[in-house]
Amino acid sequence: MMSLQTVLDLLGKQKIVEGMVRAQSSQHQDLVETLVQKQHIVELEKVLARQNAGELAKILEAVPAEDAARLWQLVDPARHDDILWELPSALGQQLAGPRELKFRQGQITAYTPVDGRMRIVDVESRAEFEALRPVWIDILGASKSERGWIARYCGLELPDPEELTDLEVSARFYEEESDEVHLHSNFLLDREGASRSVPVAFIIHDDVLFTVRNEELPVFRLQRLRARNQPSKSLGCKDLLLDLYGADVEYSADSLEDTYSILRRVGQEVLSENVSDADAARILADIAEEEDLNGLIRGNMLDTQRAVSFLIRGRFLSPAQTEDAKEILRDIESLNSHTTFLFDKINFLMDATIGFINVNQNRRVTQLTVVSVVFMPLNVLAGVGGMSEFSMMTQGIPWPVSYSAFTIVMLLVGWATYAILKRVEKRKVKPKVMPGRAV
Repeated sequence: MMSLQTVLDLLGKQKIVEGMVRAQSSQHQDLVETLVQKQHIVELEKVLARQNAGELAKILEAVPAEDAARLWQLVDPARHDDILWELPSALGQQLAGPRELKFRQGQITAYTPVDGRMRIVDVESRAEFEALRPVWIDILGASKSERGWIARYCGLELPDPEELTDLEVSARFYEEESDEVHLHSNFLLDREGASRSVPVAFIIHDDVLFTVRNEELPVFRLQRLRARNQPSKSLGCKDLLLDLYGADVEYSADSLEDTYSILRRVGQEVLSENVSDADAARILADIAEEEDLNGLIRGNMLDTQRAVSFLIRGRFLSPAQTEDAKEILRDIESLNSHTTFLFDKINFLMDATIGFINVNQNRRVTQLTVVSVVFMPLNVLAGVGGMSEFSMMTQGIPWPVSYSAFTIVMLLVGWATYAILKRVEKRKVKPKVMPGRAV
């Protein structure tokens, strides 16, 4: 490892220079020794700052105990906890002293069945985690070092949920040779104006369910509330996994009901007599938001459907669990039909709203056309009135009288033109009565 070799070289050079300086007798020996030590310390600090917690832990394990203690003093104290999660307990105590290592960044929750109920424990330290025998461990927002220690202690691999989004669908569900079952699913986070999918990793290992996620989700809060307040019939890790998928379907169904209510309100506005351009813009924004949410729900339901089907095909479930899984699949099928209906309704409302925008534009164009037709004869008369012939024809008549009469004539011509246009328009739009059919 290049970084380890670099650290070893710097430590070796520092020891050699320190020995040479001490062997010399000079009045400036202390000053030279101090400068050399500072130079090597700065170089070591730069090298150590570039390493992550896992690489630093490997370096500390590889060097002698004396050098490890020296390097530990050069590491930023803010990184000590992350490095201690990567180190063996004995070496960690040797470097940092006897201290209780706590989960400072992540929220670790353990679920243990006790007398037909789930006992929920918020794990705060490594010692508490080692004393548990849970059936479900929920890891929320843990750092890479904390997650790595849990994986090493439990003998499995815990992925970063944010790295799961780049996986192909076929790579999200698989079984390891060590009998680990991995499922990577998306869960709906329905927030007003910012709904999205949140990736969650599920791992089943030694009859323990591990869930890894970086954000709080309503489905997990619901399961926590149910486990705290209700007797649990599902005490196995696979039962809990199916309960989470079932709760996700329920949460998606609730979101669809909210979408129905919003689209019903939007439909009433769209089908009203007058829809202004500002109203149409707001309605289109609401429709687009509900269309995005509906698409998220449909995508998450398809993802959940694949995960549950994988459990059934892989024969990981008992007969009773298989029936529960099939019930979840039936619920998903019913939701898919609802999302299809909503897509049709959304398209209809969007087309209707755009139609109203077109009607408003046509109305403005019609108004401009009427104005131009009304003023067309007036422009002709105004052109005649501005000629010298008009002055000749009205010679002998006082100009206030002649021009007042001319203005009155122009107004009468404009009013007559407008009246004729309105009469023609009403005649065109007059409904025709269809003749009745004889019986």
